[in-house]
Amino acid sequence: MHITTWICYCIGYVFIVSSIMKLINGDFKGFFMSIGLPFPELTLFLVAITELACGMLIVGRMYMKLAVPPLILIMLGALYFTKIPVLWTDGLLTFAMNARLDIVMLILLLLIWQQVKGYKIN
Repeated sequence: MHITTWICYCIGYVFIVSSIMKLINGDFKGFFMSIGLPFPELTLFLVAITELACGMLIVGRMYMKLAVPPLILIMLGALYFTKIPVLWTDGLLTFAMNARLDIVMLILLLLIWQQVKGYKIN
């Protein structure tokens, strides 16, 4: 199996599990309200459905050109809304610890995006 297949499985797993937790765990609603997003309940639902749909497409390696960009945007939003404030209040090491999964997922998404733009995923 090619390495990009494993990367797709890893990306899909993280986003599918994350989306399911957003849909069933009520704590996320309060969190989305606390960070000041407009229409927090609708935003939470849209993020969760997007993560679920795009994660499933990536696991199936289908419509990759359409599935990767929304997830990149979600990861950038997660960094901006949840991790950058930690950088300003608690410092670089706390930021690095809290943002590690977000940064790894962003890098993996960018790697897959680079593959999709130039080549067909095997």
